Order: sequence, then C-alpha cells, then structure tokens
Amino acid sequence: MSQDSKDFIGVHLKQSLAAFERATRDASMLATARKIADVSIAALRAGNKLLLVGNGGSAGDAQHIAAEITGRYKKDRPAYAAIALTTDTSALTAIANDYGYEQVFSRQVEGLGRRGDVLLALSTSGRSANILAALRKAREHGLVTIGFTGPKGEAMRGLCDHLLVAPSDDTPVIQQIHLAVAHGICDAIEQTLMSGT
Repeated sequence: MSQDSKDFIGVHLKQSLAAFERATRDASMLATARKIADVSIAALRAGNKLLLVGNGGSAGDAQHIAAEITGRYKKDRPAYAAIALTTDTSALTAIANDYGYEQVFSRQVEGLGRRGDVLLALSTSGRSANILAALRKAREHGLVTIGFTGPKGEAMRGLCDHLLVAPSDDTPVIQQIHLAVAHGICDAIEQTLMSGT
C-alpha cells in the first residue's frame, strides 16, 4: 500500500479541492446560486422568511445556515427571518409518531410557511421522502422552493423553482460544497440588504 493511500486526510482534501475547482467552473451551478441569493433577498426584503430542512449532516447545515441569517454572517446588522425545521425535537418526534417520519418537515411547512416564504431543502441524494414531501407541501402553499443536492438528485428538480447541483458524487464533498455556496449566499444577502440596493 502506498504512503499516499494511507493519508486519508490528504486524499480527502485533494478530492475536495478538485470538486471545488469544478464548482468554480460550473457556470450553471454558479448562476443558480446567484438566482437563489436574489430570490432569498427579495423574500426577506418583503418581510417573508426562509425555512430550511435536511437530514443528518444536511440537518446540521440547515441549522448553520439559519443561524448565519438570523444572527449574523460577518457584520452586525438587523436580524433576518430564517428557521431550521430540524431543531424542534417535540415537533419532530410528535409528527413522526403521529404521521410518520416522511411528514416531519411537511407538517411544519404547512403550519409555518406562508406564500412568498422560501423553503431551502438540502438532500445530497435528492431522494429523501421527507424532503420531497416538504417541497410538495411548500409548492401547495405558494412558497418559493429551492433544493441543494448532488448529481443523483434529479427527483427534486420537478419540485424546485431553483435546484443547485454540487459537482461531486461523494456525500461529504457534496455537503462541503453546499455549505460553501450557502456561505456565499449569506454574504450576498447580508451585503445587499445592508446596502439597501
């Protein structure tokens, strides 16, 4: 076995770097990210909110992104409305118990979402039943639907107004790209809303 094949950290960083380089050259993905920033800014400016959902690591990313919006990204400024629907254990467990795990997000979207709000759904596979159910419910209630996925996430496309596809087949790298793009979107939201343009 070569020394390089034992260097799991170095190999992961090299694979991540290669994926990030592909992402910086992916004109379609970058255009989608800019559009997602624009619709998020428009929603927040109109007094609407962002709702975020995901499972596992993507649940953590949903919470992270919501915190950047409601707290701050880089600058002190007014709080903006963002809620990760992954954090209320009473709601999650009650809904899963009474309706099934597939409905843990859609019930919250139904109760909390309003026309003009944005649902940001993160799913590396694009096939999570609870994510697809949440997107369907958001569509029924007039929310703007945004998906973050990987190359196998085409099941989300028909339910998303805007679908960002990370250029990697490796779940951890997909999640890294999602978070990096989300940070860029947070920056765009903060800078634009603070400038008043």
